[in-house]
Amino acid sequence: MDLAVNFMSQFVGQLQSPTLSFLVGGVLVAALGSKLNIPDSIYRFVVFVLLMKIGLKGGIEIREANFADMLLPALFTMVIGLVIVLLGNFLFTKLPGIRREDGAATAGLFGAVSASTLAAGMVMLDAQGIAFEAWVPALYPFMDIPALVLAIVLASLQHARQNKGEGHKVPIWGIIKESLQGAALSALVLGLALGLFSRPDAVLASFYEPLFRGLLSVLMLVLGIEAYSRWRELKSVAHWFGLYAFIAPIVHGGIGFALGYLAHILVGFSPGGVILLAMIAASNSDISGPPTIRAGIPWANPSAYIGASTSVGTPVAIAVCIPLFTALGKIVFDL
Repeated sequence: MDLAVNFMSQFVGQLQSPTLSFLVGGVLVAALGSKLNIPDSIYRFVVFVLLMKIGLKGGIEIREANFADMLLPALFTMVIGLVIVLLGNFLFTKLPGIRREDGAATAGLFGAVSASTLAAGMVMLDAQGIAFEAWVPALYPFMDIPALVLAIVLASLQHARQNKGEGHKVPIWGIIKESLQGAALSALVLGLALGLFSRPDAVLASFYEPLFRGLLSVLMLVLGIEAYSRWRELKSVAHWFGLYAFIAPIVHGGIGFALGYLAHILVGFSPGGVILLAMIAASNSDISGPPTIRAGIPWANPSAYIGASTSVGTPVAIAVCIPLFTALGKIVFDL
């Protein structure tokens, strides 16, 4: 009963958060027939600033860590993201009435990482006195980027086969290269490289961080308007996306906990690090993922992947998975 109340509280809190409230606001103004429109050039600038900030922050955190200690956990984090996308994409191809590109896009968001879930998990561990390596939060790009690229590649392969036939030879490396050269992922990778190899701390603090939350609200508004325009495509299969979004974070967190525990045995990864890795795996992207997926898979329906991730997946990850894997870690490691 307490778990259900906690979940509903988190869900209502998500409705009031800038991430989801501006998304809902975009849906409402579109439903009311408003002519509100954000020019595409402004949208692209917003995406660039948001992803540069995420990349810069991640690169700085990696630069300040001991990479030798990070190596195996980073490898496992990458594997988690790829496995989540492959499992999700396979599942959606077996469900009736779901367009394959919508399934791949949704799997991509669940393979990527939510900064809000990561932050909430860190606060929870700190409050309970469970220590973890300072570099663990910097693992998220190792999961985020491969998962998003793989989702775009899978959707592009499916799209090419649908339009050109099963016998058509699809240039996989060309799709991977095109995905990485796309505006969204290029900004993320560039920010990561600059954070890693230069000293952008001052410009991050003075320019990118102050703009971040405001520009994120503009992005969510744009995605909400677009989502409403494609809502009719989703209504008949929305239950599948809702069910997936409720169950997937728990399953994905279990995969993260298992691989984190293996890293604990092999290289001494801390119990707190194992728990936080499970929380990272349970999360689903609400910032870097939507613009990247929209740019890489423009034919997918935002109502499907954003609705599943932000409306259901994030509350489940925060309200269910954070306490669940904290409790599991205490039992396993006798904390």
